[in-house]
Amino acid sequence: MSIPSHAETHRSLAARRDFLTRSFNGIGALALGGLLADELAASTSLLNPLTPQQPHGRRKAKHCIFLFMQGGVSQIDSFEYKPILNQLHGQPLPRVPDISGEVKGRLRFPHVCIGSPFKFRQHGESGRYVSELFPNLAKHVDDMAFIHGIKTDNQNHGPSTLHVTTGSQFPGSPSVGSWINYGLGSSNQNMPGYVVIQDQRGAPVNGAAVWGNGYLPAAYQGTLLRAQGTPILNLDPPDGLLHSQQRREFDALKWLNETHLAPRSGATELEARISAYELAFRMQTEAPQLVNIDDESDHTRQLYGLDNPMTAGFGRQCLLARRMVEHGVRYTLLVHGVQIGSNSWDDHGAVESRMIKHCGEVDTPIGGLLADLKQRGLLDDTLVVWASEMGRTPFKNGGLVKKPGRDHNAWALCMWMAGGDVKGGATAGATDEFSIRAAGEPIHVRDVHGTILDLMGLDDNQLRYLHAGRLRRLTDIGGKVLHEIIA
Repeated sequence: MSIPSHAETHRSLAARRDFLTRSFNGIGALALGGLLADELAASTSLLNPLTPQQPHGRRKAKHCIFLFMQGGVSQIDSFEYKPILNQLHGQPLPRVPDISGEVKGRLRFPHVCIGSPFKFRQHGESGRYVSELFPNLAKHVDDMAFIHGIKTDNQNHGPSTLHVTTGSQFPGSPSVGSWINYGLGSSNQNMPGYVVIQDQRGAPVNGAAVWGNGYLPAAYQGTLLRAQGTPILNLDPPDGLLHSQQRREFDALKWLNETHLAPRSGATELEARISAYELAFRMQTEAPQLVNIDDESDHTRQLYGLDNPMTAGFGRQCLLARRMVEHGVRYTLLVHGVQIGSNSWDDHGAVESRMIKHCGEVDTPIGGLLADLKQRGLLDDTLVVWASEMGRTPFKNGGLVKKPGRDHNAWALCMWMAGGDVKGGATAGATDEFSIRAAGEPIHVRDVHGTILDLMGLDDNQLRYLHAGRLRRLTDIGGKVLHEIIA
C-alpha cells in the first residue's frame, strides 16, 4: 500500500473542509480545525512516523549537519572584511541613514568604532576573505557558500536563538530538524532520525526548546546524546537478560500501550513513547558501535583535533556527526557554546581574546569534518550549515577601553553552507561598509530556512502541518529560496 504524501493528505483535508463549509453555510467549519487535526493524527498513528518519505524535488543532500554557535558570532572578526573600521578605530561612526531599532538608539549615544584586531587574507579560487582565526576553514572556502546581512526579528538571545533554530522567536514551534525529519523520515530505523550533541560544558539558551518538536508529533523531536561519557544512558540491557526474553517483554508492553492508545487518537506523546521503546530495543545493536570512536585511526583523531584538549570537545561532536551521517541519521544538530557567559560567543567585552578562544575550539574540528566528509564521498549528500543567532555591532557605546567588545546586532547575521547542491564559492546578500546592516534588501531568516528545505529536496509550500485549524510551516508566511547559492 502506498503512503500518501504530506501534500496529498492536506489536499484531501482541504477538499473535505470546503465541502462541509458549503454544505452547512459555514457553521460546520467552526469546529473543523480540531476535528481535522484529530483525523490527521488518526490517519498517521498506525504508520511508523519515521518511515522514509519521497522528497518533493531532486536534491543531492540526504542528511544535514547543523552547526550552531551559541551567543552571536562576530561577523566582523570572522568572515566579513571591513578595513574602514580599522581606519575609524576609536572614532564615532559616520551617520548611517535609514537605520532603525535598537542599533539606531545606540548610535545616538556616544560611541566609538571598533576595528577588527585580526588580519584577513583571501583564500581559494573564489578569493574569499577569511579571518586569520580560521586557518583550517579557510582551506574549504571553495566548497562553501556565504550568506550575509541576515535579519532576525529580535536581538535578545532567547528569542533570536529560537528564531534561527525553529523559525519563530516564540516558544512552541518545531525546530528545523523536526521539520526535516517530518518531511523525509529516516533511512535507518535502528537510530533516531534527529540527533543532538550539545557542548560538553552545558546547554544552550532555551535548552531542549532549540531541538523540540513543537506542535509536530513528539516522534520528530531531537534525541540528545551526551557529549561525554556514555552518550545514551540505560541503553544496555540488564546482565543476564537474553535478547529473546527482552523481545517478549517489549511485545507485551507494546500490546498494552497500543490497547491504551486505541481510543485516544492524537495522543502523540504516547505514540512517540511507544515508538521510543521499539527504537531503544533496536538501538541496542547499532548505537553502541556508532558512538564508540575507539576504532578511529590516529590520523582521523588528529584531523578532528582529538589530540588537543582545546579542540577535543567539539572535535568529538564533529566526529560523531560524521558517523551519524554514515549510519543514515537524517539531521544532526551540534551546539557549541553554553548559555551566556565565557563559554558562549556573546563577546560584549574582550572580543580579541574571547574570539581567539572560541575559534580555536571549533576551527580544527569543523575543518576536519568538511575534509573527512569530502574524502569519504559523503559531502555530496550531506548539507552542512553554520549558524549563530545574531551578528555583532562594529561599535561600542562609551569611550575606547583597553579590551573592547561588541554588542548585539539583529541586522547582520552571517551564515555559510557547504555540501549537497550548494554552489561552492557563491555569496548571497551583503552588508554595508560598516557591517551594521544589509547593503540593499536584507535576507530574512525565513529565506535561509526556505533554502535549507530546498537543498534537502523539500518544498516550503508543500511541507505543512495542520495545527489549531491552520496549515503551519517552518517559514510561516513563506521563505524566498536563495538560488544564488544553489548549483
